[in-house]
Amino acid sequence: MGKRRRVAEENSSNNRPLVVGGLIAAVVVGGGAVGAYALFGGGAVAEDGSSSASGADAVKTGPLSAAEVRTAATTFLTAWQGGSVAKAAAATDDAVAAKAALTGFSEDGRITDVTLTPGKRSGDAVAFSVKGTVSYEGTPDKPLAYKSSLTVVRNAKDGKPLVGWKPSVVHPDLGEGDRLVTGEAGTPPVKALDRDGGELTAAAYPSLGTVLDGLREKYGKEAGGKAGIELRVVRAKSSESSESSDSSKSTDASRVSTVSTVSNTSKNEDADKKVPDKTLLELSKGTPGTLKTTLSPSLQKTAEQQVSAKKGASVVVVRPSTGEILAVANSNPNFNVAFQGSLAPGSTMKIVTSALLIEEGLASSDKPHPCPKYETYGGWKFQNVDKFKIDGGTFKASFARSCNTAFISQAKKLDNDSLTKETQQVFGLGLNNWSVGVPTFDGAVPVQSDAQMAASLIGQGGVRMNPLNMASVVATAKTGVFKQPYLVAPSVDDRSLATASRTMSSKVQTQLRELLQYTAAAGSAAEVMAGLGPDFGAKTGSAEVDGQKKPNGWFTAWKGDLASAGVVQQGGRGGESAGPIVAALLRAGS
Repeated sequence: MGKRRRVAEENSSNNRPLVVGGLIAAVVVGGGAVGAYALFGGGAVAEDGSSSASGADAVKTGPLSAAEVRTAATTFLTAWQGGSVAKAAAATDDAVAAKAALTGFSEDGRITDVTLTPGKRSGDAVAFSVKGTVSYEGTPDKPLAYKSSLTVVRNAKDGKPLVGWKPSVVHPDLGEGDRLVTGEAGTPPVKALDRDGGELTAAAYPSLGTVLDGLREKYGKEAGGKAGIELRVVRAKSSESSESSDSSKSTDASRVSTVSTVSNTSKNEDADKKVPDKTLLELSKGTPGTLKTTLSPSLQKTAEQQVSAKKGASVVVVRPSTGEILAVANSNPNFNVAFQGSLAPGSTMKIVTSALLIEEGLASSDKPHPCPKYETYGGWKFQNVDKFKIDGGTFKASFARSCNTAFISQAKKLDNDSLTKETQQVFGLGLNNWSVGVPTFDGAVPVQSDAQMAASLIGQGGVRMNPLNMASVVATAKTGVFKQPYLVAPSVDDRSLATASRTMSSKVQTQLRELLQYTAAAGSAAEVMAGLGPDFGAKTGSAEVDGQKKPNGWFTAWKGDLASAGVVQQGGRGGESAGPIVAALLRAGS
């Protein structure tokens, strides 16, 4: 119904004792006071048999025992359940932040009658369920139920086990600076429609939860709806869309092969790009406005089915001639990697690099081009997958087999900002100016030097993209003209779409299409693209990431007036992981 995703509602139950892996905290209610008593069968004794003598001078170090984890968790949960905010906060390693969050939970969130039920301990972590009642003047009370978890840490100063404080302890959807607030919704609900007029819901299309949140955030008021009363997560003003920490470090091992980089989601200071607020519980219904999108119901259904079969998968389909987004799906419904992810795109970035090299006269489709086993630049030694080489081959052959050294060898002939300019001026990426209709990350190709600049040419170094960006790249390569992707027609709110400052030359477009068509017909993408020709083109890719056993697998392709790109994180080679997802969508749209 265009509503933000909700946590499940369950009937609240009577207060029950807290039970943590056999440790019982009896909750006694009387005269408005709540007391908690940890029962250990006569005394607090650690599992290793040593007693917890209060007079010990030495600061305890080392791993936490099971009893320490249980005790710390029970102390915190019992105090929180009993309304003793100060005591609960003191049981954490950040009492100030914890007190503010727990106070906001009851005062701003208006959540009362809280019952906390711990689950099983897993190492230093304890999962627990939360039940309560949400009240707001003039509306009926509603029960609230969800699951959360905490982790116990040892205080470095005194060795005391404490709950490691994070906002997600209070609710798993809370990030730094976020708040739980009950009141009139900031924006009215939206009834989002597909291109054929059918309603889009998160129940029917699980991947669209974050998209529907974003549509409501931007168009709730403009669509003509009326806000209801809700419990929601209100995001911090400087909220960042992030699944992993930002880092550009590379290991020594990465200097022999492609350069390793950590996948990340970059900071985006534009308020329109932030993660939208999220509805957790609706106390009174608002009146939704109606908003039409460009999504195709059949392609969206296929995209949902495809990503659900693979962990860490994301995919986007766009129409090259217009920029309309026809499908978007993620196997993780809680973060829109397809639109907001910030990942090294690996060899799919060679589409942009090839356009640059052809434009600069450094490569030509059918002319000889070096593809040695190794190439050194900036003190780093690069190699091809399985250390292959091509003797006497053309640039087309190097592109089709995704030869890294064919691109690294040209680094010395380029300026440090050459790839950045090509990406921004011809492909319309990296300027943070897209207006899709929901929050997006619009790609980044920072100016770099030495080895990192060379690594950027093969989609590593500091280059960051997502499936929406790479679907746009292959669409631009197909048509020769950048069309900013969009989910809501600009006529709805009279907004301007981003444009490229210059058009790809006919020479570059002709050769780029030839490279992509050859790769789809006889190169690394041939197996998965079989039967989709002749009006088709594709590029495979994989991106090394520090700390991952397998690289992220990428694949981007077009068929007719459809362009698609997908990534499977830790999926390995793109043709084997992301390729089948993209190909299935191109077939479905035929």
